[in-house]
Amino acid sequence: MATTIAALSLAVMVTALVPLARTASPGVRIRALVGGLLTVNGALALAGLGGGLLLWLGMPMPAFAAPLLQEGSPAQDVAVGAALATGLAAIGAGIAVGIAGAAAIGAITEKPETLGRTLIFVGLAEGIAIYGLIISFMILTR
Repeated sequence: MATTIAALSLAVMVTALVPLARTASPGVRIRALVGGLLTVNGALALAGLGGGLLLWLGMPMPAFAAPLLQEGSPAQDVAVGAALATGLAAIGAGIAVGIAGAAAIGAITEKPETLGRTLIFVGLAEGIAIYGLIISFMILTR
């Protein structure tokens, strides 16, 4: 389903860009390309959320929550700790990438040769989420 939506979004984006390729200025072409890419990303995100919702609704609840049903069990605390490590790290990484990405776009606009250095800073911000994921794996395998 996600592949079909991505292909359809890509076809719509290409169809919108073909008339612009000959007549529009580079700024208009870039805006159309970014809009098309955002459409593809949005469609993939919606397909992923829909697939996740279908999986969640199709999963039997007692089997899914069996280890966590006992009150005060250590498995419950471990699961909450791993979820907090991953979730908070992902939120922090999203905020950091948003700030660093905006600054990087501004720097690249003024001086295009700063592209490599700005990508390093954005990559460092993305590393925060990976660190949170590693910590959650360490918590779960303890």
